[in-house]
Amino acid sequence: MNDRPSWSDRLFGGFRKTSERLTSNLTEIVGTAKLDDATLDDVEDALILSDLGPSAAARIRAKLAEKRFGLEITERELKEAVADEIAAILRPVAKPIEVTAFPRPQVILVIGVNGSGKTTTIAKLAHLLVEDDYNVMLAAGDTFRAAAIGQLATWADRVGVPIVRGPEGGDPASIVFDAVKKGTEIGTDALIVDTAGRLQNKRELMDELAKIRKVLGRLNPEAPHDVVLVLDATNGQNALNQIDVFKEVAGVTGIVMTKLDGTARGGVLVAAAEQYGLPIHAIGVGEKLDDLRPFDPDLVARVIAGVA
Repeated sequence: MNDRPSWSDRLFGGFRKTSERLTSNLTEIVGTAKLDDATLDDVEDALILSDLGPSAAARIRAKLAEKRFGLEITERELKEAVADEIAAILRPVAKPIEVTAFPRPQVILVIGVNGSGKTTTIAKLAHLLVEDDYNVMLAAGDTFRAAAIGQLATWADRVGVPIVRGPEGGDPASIVFDAVKKGTEIGTDALIVDTAGRLQNKRELMDELAKIRKVLGRLNPEAPHDVVLVLDATNGQNALNQIDVFKEVAGVTGIVMTKLDGTARGGVLVAAAEQYGLPIHAIGVGEKLDDLRPFDPDLVARVIAGVA
């Protein structure tokens, strides 16, 4: 018998701290009978305090003013209205990774700072694609840390997918070259590439990624098809700074947000959606392989606003 909670239940659990933070902030507001300017100011402040960011907060405030200004509003109605506006922000960016590349393999470069959960996220992405009957291969392109190579190999074994790896300190571009060649030969659908997570020297990282792109371009001009940034939600607004840096360094095409279960800062998911509009491919709410999933924007919005 499987006692594992459903994905919805895990989502509720994962966003519980975020939801409690926002709903407690909103609960303190509705003491007035009407949605006037002062109440709207308080709502906007509550949203910013809950890490939704100034841009999303201002947008939600404007929408509430447009639809409900001067009208009486209960606490439940306010939360419902906030959930509707959060969903409107999240819907356009909720886009799972689609394996559509031809010729195969589809090359997915995964980037992110060390400690963001990048390596385990790669394993979870692989698991997600394997569940959809794709053939997946991993490439251990973070040769800067021996631990990263070993960890990825362990995950590859657990997921049941092949891995191409080299020695610590080896040339990442060579490993990626070998992986694409092997993936092409054996009919791999998706090749997920781990990359170095150090940002201390942006130029070094840029040069390394440029070299990988050059090698990929020789084998398949369309590759990499995806450049996925892994963000740790516990970093709150600092996660947004990482989007800025990695967009410049690596040309990010999409985001995966992890560790939403360990923070009250899950509102940063909304801030990222509003500020950047990049596809958010999946969210993570735990350590198990199936704790990373594409998200339902309407459900997530209602969970965050405390009305699910």
